[in-house]
Amino acid sequence: MPAEPGIDFAAEGLLEGLEGKQRAERLILLQELTAEGVPLSELRRSTTAGTIMYLPADRVISSRDRYTSAQVAELTGIDEEFLVRVRRAMGLPIPEGDEAIYTDAEVESTREIHIARAAGITDEELLDLMRVLGRGLSQVAELLRAVPLKLVLQPGMSEAELAQSYARAAEQLYPLVDPLVSNVLALHMRHATQSTVVSELERSGGQLPGSREIAVSFADLVGFTRLGEEVPPDELGRLAMRLESLATEVAVGPVRLVKTIGDAAMLASPEPGALLEATLSLIEAADGEGEDFPQLRAGAALGAALPRAGDWFGRPVNLASRITSVARPGSLLADTALHDSAADAYRWSFAGERRLKGIRGPVRLFRPRPLPA
Repeated sequence: MPAEPGIDFAAEGLLEGLEGKQRAERLILLQELTAEGVPLSELRRSTTAGTIMYLPADRVISSRDRYTSAQVAELTGIDEEFLVRVRRAMGLPIPEGDEAIYTDAEVESTREIHIARAAGITDEELLDLMRVLGRGLSQVAELLRAVPLKLVLQPGMSEAELAQSYARAAEQLYPLVDPLVSNVLALHMRHATQSTVVSELERSGGQLPGSREIAVSFADLVGFTRLGEEVPPDELGRLAMRLESLATEVAVGPVRLVKTIGDAAMLASPEPGALLEATLSLIEAADGEGEDFPQLRAGAALGAALPRAGDWFGRPVNLASRITSVARPGSLLADTALHDSAADAYRWSFAGERRLKGIRGPVRLFRPRPLPA
């Protein structure tokens, strides 16, 4: 695509708020991008969003061929209105009708909508999936964007030099992204499938061969989802890593840290009392981190579960997770079975009866506290 001739970058508002050296460096970058065929509409959008430095990298990792929504609709047979709904669900900007921003990869993924529909997936279910993927992968993308920047950033670099160096680093690292994301997604899908099969078997009254009694607890960071909208991904990563460190410290003896899932840690133990002690210690440790660290809330349950590849599947796992969602910040709630198994080891207060999503019947909840010294 030839460069757009005679663009007055200042008149177009692309140098607004810049003075001296910053203005001169931005002008060089704009001239380079224009010479590479970047359209004015894309320059405007990236300038407004503050992402213009990433444009060279974007053009390295994406195809140079770009399409309007009308062209994508013609190539794929998916109407433009649904294309807009998909982009909105993923949290992506909606282009003007004549803007050519869709890439070859987007054209191919759009064709797969036909496959989803043929498999019986409704458009609303597909949009729900896009919303979840959009939220999760947007954070992944922000973190991945920061990695090559740290590799190339040098004192004294101009904006244009930094943009081009970043593009070269992104070109080297980008081939790793697709297999990495695909593998992680496949592992999580396998885990989710196993969990679903076990849950359905339990609902139908079937036995779980190899299951055994285990006490399970989840502790999650209160307000972590809201924080994700307010703080950079690397700060969220720091909080998640600190949670993992705290959980590792309390997982002693019969208690094991099974996994951390972003904002939550899962503990398990064949000894109910030890699990309660570890979970309460974890909540206390989080409180001791100060105001910059969110409080934890936790839920725990006891029952038969199936061990697989270091993880656990079954009712107590699902129940503990659901209980966590209704616990108050800084507190631990437990089910009746766990309460009865450690009735004399803690001070207990009845926390009410709740109906929990995915759990049959009302659940009686109890709040444990350490006995006076």
